[in-house]
Amino acid sequence: MSQPALSPALANSPFMRACRREPNDVTPVWLMRQAGRYMPEYRELRAKVSFLELCKSPDLATEVTVTAAERLGVDAAILFADILLILEPIGFDLEFAKGEGPVIHNPIREAKDVDRVLPFDDPDSLDYVFKAVTSIRSALKPNLPLIGFAGAPFTLACYAIEGGGSRHYEKAKAFMYRDPGAFNVLMSRLVDATVIYLNMQAEAGAQVLQLFDSWVGTLGPDDYAQFVQPHMTRLFAELTPTAPAIHFGTDTNSLLELQRDAGGDVIGLDWRVDLAEAWDRLGPGVAVQGNLDPIILFGPESEVRARTRRVLDKAAGRPGHIFNLGHGILPHTPVDNVLALIDEVHSYRPR
Repeated sequence: MSQPALSPALANSPFMRACRREPNDVTPVWLMRQAGRYMPEYRELRAKVSFLELCKSPDLATEVTVTAAERLGVDAAILFADILLILEPIGFDLEFAKGEGPVIHNPIREAKDVDRVLPFDDPDSLDYVFKAVTSIRSALKPNLPLIGFAGAPFTLACYAIEGGGSRHYEKAKAFMYRDPGAFNVLMSRLVDATVIYLNMQAEAGAQVLQLFDSWVGTLGPDDYAQFVQPHMTRLFAELTPTAPAIHFGTDTNSLLELQRDAGGDVIGLDWRVDLAEAWDRLGPGVAVQGNLDPIILFGPESEVRARTRRVLDKAAGRPGHIFNLGHGILPHTPVDNVLALIDEVHSYRPR
């Protein structure tokens, strides 16, 4: 199978044009975690089902994805799922514990534990994800692109070694330094699984693929170049070439050029960097996504609009800018401020 051909309506959408660094009449905008806990509709649904049940129900995943995209009026929808779902079929005992977040009950702690990581030989084990992609694609407006996604291998490896969330990543980084050979085997196996997973999302109907490397900012440039960049380069090289890829990480100011060289048509920026300076460093060969601080959405609407314009001014109308937050929307974010942000992006014209 291969990715379905793009219809003219999708191919000429502002979001797809920006991914290709083509001029646009309007800056496209979507928001990470745009279908989430800040929305009353989502909270109402979550009161009835667990997070994992929601992820594993194609109908419910379709409902929350499409509802959010339509209510907000964004220029792309993103599949409702979680970056850790891929860990279950390759041998990890994953639980989303109430109040604790994700917990992996059989983490990797020694080199021999890497042997437990299974090849992703049975993609049907994540068939609910691919069914959700197909269902969402059918339910979306014909001109609204759908983003599929996965966690990047380093971030997945950190979860797999730490056994859950972490502040300092001491177990993961200590493992990496102590057993670099085993760590590279783990990374390679995660790349193999992620390539299959993302390409199947594209086959199911996703137009764009995003890699979330949420924890890679814990590394300095030398460690990134040694332990992460070769694996990311292979991953991007093996993704279907017809689906643009977004490469996003947090706290990556010191890694931007290395990320660019690793791959991706679009580089996602968090809020800690100046967008204009970062884009100058990256050069004209990539599009840029970002990068408003999500906390600004808790301020007054006037400030939300002013800060949104400031990010757009930094982009200066260059082809290839996709407006987004520098990370995901936080719980309790006022919905009206999210709507104001989107309105401001769509009404903005470069000076």
